[in-house]
Order: sequence, then structure tokens, then C-alpha cells
Amino acid sequence: MKVTLPYGAQPVSIDLKDVRLLDTLDVADAPELPDLPNAIARAIEQPIGLDANIYDTVQPGERVAILVSDAFRKTGAREFLPPLLAGLNKAGIPDGGMCLLFATGTHRAPTAEEQAYILGEDVYERFQGRLHVHDAHDRASHVEIGVTSRGTPVRINRIAREADRLIATGTVVLHYFGGFGGGRKSILPGIASVDTIAHNHAMNLDPHADRRNPAVRIGELDGNPVAEDMLEGARLTHIDYVINTVMNSHGQIAGMFAGELDAAHRAAAALARDLYVVPIQQRADLIIASSGTAQNFVQSHKALYNAYQAIKPDGRILFLGHCAEGLGSEQFVKWLRLGSTEAIIAGLRKHAEINGQTALSTIEKAAPIAIFVTEMTRQDVSLMQSRKAASIEEALAVCLDELPENPTCYVMPSASYTVPLIKD
Repeated sequence: MKVTLPYGAQPVSIDLKDVRLLDTLDVADAPELPDLPNAIARAIEQPIGLDANIYDTVQPGERVAILVSDAFRKTGAREFLPPLLAGLNKAGIPDGGMCLLFATGTHRAPTAEEQAYILGEDVYERFQGRLHVHDAHDRASHVEIGVTSRGTPVRINRIAREADRLIATGTVVLHYFGGFGGGRKSILPGIASVDTIAHNHAMNLDPHADRRNPAVRIGELDGNPVAEDMLEGARLTHIDYVINTVMNSHGQIAGMFAGELDAAHRAAAALARDLYVVPIQQRADLIIASSGTAQNFVQSHKALYNAYQAIKPDGRILFLGHCAEGLGSEQFVKWLRLGSTEAIIAGLRKHAEINGQTALSTIEKAAPIAIFVTEMTRQDVSLMQSRKAASIEEALAVCLDELPENPTCYVMPSASYTVPLIKD
């Protein structure tokens, strides 16, 4: 049997005649919202958890900041921003009274070309001079707004804090320690300072043992200390409205939810769970997983994490990660060079940082079971204590040589978004 998976911008195919294919695990098929312009208008005008929509809330003369996601996720912003802006204009807020702020967290800034793609050319041109990119490392650009009950000092972007109205937009997918993307994550980590982000993400570690905190789980908001702290931190500032999409496998808007920070986000999360979670009855010997168009390994990591949920302890992951930008962060490299989970945990106890959390998860999952097909160098892959193959055929041959005869297999073409969970 031949299967085809995405590898960067190009597909690759492989013959699976020597494996027992259990299933192809992928995002559930969902259509684009019918009559999309009207669907967008209805979602914005009929808020979840609020008595009034954003157009009835703003007052002429107020300053409005709109948070948008960076280049590492598709949100449908270019579809919903024009009607949102038109509605705000009609409500008495001219373009000059609005700004757009890219909520990058600790990611790199989007390039000019990426900004134009995210926003759409028209919006990008209209808002020249009023487009801002969050920089988590620039202390002068933040203002402290309080401390959460778990001790996280919350410092956020000054532009967002000083706006009269704040609208947070984004998309909702499952997240390996934040529970779900979107919602609260637009603030923390989206527009938070690096020390705020670090303190929050440190809760990923068990406070009593050298391991990850078992309460921090993918797809869980309640009882998850990271997710609960994010929500508390976000509520320390004023968020007047959230607009969250759920995207289908074709990059189209399958669902749109607007309204109160938590209520609208949870409604979106319910649809995201239905689309992205795939129940499985057993784990497999081999997972063939693609991170699609992810530009670096830091962004590909979630695909590796998801593949790991479906693998047997002694299995193998054939990982397709194009990663044209390499590992993605010098800070990530610094943590990988510590060389062991014990050393990374010890380092995180002293100085929590998101790249350290990603490095910890990577070494736990990549070494020694992942075989990479990638544009990263062998040196990059060896830093993750894993191996690089020259082709998908070579990678499969290595996996088959190290697995029992006729191994069971799952294929994950959209591993960054597909979350396999064992049925209870």
C-alpha cells in the first residue's frame, strides 16, 4: 500500500507493504462555514457569554487594539478582519483609532510578507504605521498589571494595556500543556513578557518530583495549573471581546466563536476536540507522522508530541519535518546541549523558559525512537539525540530493521493538529 504525506510544500510517498496499517489518523473532515461572510457577521454580532456585542460596546473616540496571531498558525484572520473593521468603523471607530498587534509570545516576528498574508493585502496596506509586533524580551514595552494566585507576575504589552478596548483573535487547537490554543493564550503568552511566560510555563514541571506535572495535559483546561494560571493572568487585564476560529484540514474556517474570554473560548474548544481528537483502541509499533509546512522544529514539536501519544514504548516514529529554518531558536539549542532530561529539569528549576520545556519534551520523545526526514542538518538532529535519514525510504528501512516483523502502524498526515487518545 502506498501512502502520500506532506513534506514542506511538496508531498512524498512511501510503500507500506511490510507493515500492518491499523489506520490513518487525521483531523475529522469538516466543511467551511456555509455563506462565510454572513456566518462571520452572525458570530461577531451574537456573542457568547455577553449581553452586548463589540459594536454596541465601543464608544466613538475610543482607542481599540486588536490582537492577531503570528505566522505559525492559520486563523482565518484575513477573512474575518475586514468585516470586523467595517463594523467598528460604523460604530464610530475610524481606522486611525485602531491598531493591530501581533501576539507572538516568544516566537520570532512575522516578516512583512507574512504580515500581509495573515491580514490580507488590503488590511495590511490600510494599517501601515499602526501595525505592531509584540517583543517579549523588550522590558520597556511592558507594564505590570498584577500577580496571579500562583505567583506569576503578569507584565503585558503596553499598547494593549493602554487601549480603551482590547479584542483578542486567534484559532483554537489542542495544546500540549496549555490545554487549548486561542482564548487566554492570546494574552499569556501572546502579549506577555518573557519572565511572565517563564513563570507560567514552569508549572509544566511536577513541584515534588523530577518529571513533568501529570496534571498538565493536552486538551484539559480545568485542573491544569498552566491553563488556569493563563486564564487568571489574562483576566488581570481588560479583554472586551475574543474572536476564535476553528479551522478545518484545508485551512478554512469550520467554526467561529465570539464573545466573553472564557465562554467563547470553551465553545470553540468543544468543536476543536471533536475535529482534532482521534480515539484509538491500541498503540502501534510504528508511527509515520508529518508536521506539514512547519518552518522549524520548535513549531514541529507538537507533531512529534502527538505522534508519541499513539506509539508503543519500544516503537519507532518516522518523522517528516521539513523545517527549512532549522531548529528554530538559539535558546532551544542551548537547552538541548544540556544533554539529558535530568539536566534540563534542573535548569528549569533555576530558570523556567518555554524553550527549555520544549527541549525536555523533545528529548523525552525523540531519543531514541524517532527517525527524521528533514532539511535540518545531522548535527541539529543529533542534538535532539535522534537520527536523520536521507530519504523516507531509508527512514522506513531503519524502522523496520529495529521493529518486530510486520509491525503495526498508524499514519498521521496532519500530526501537528491530530491528537490520538486511547479510548477509556
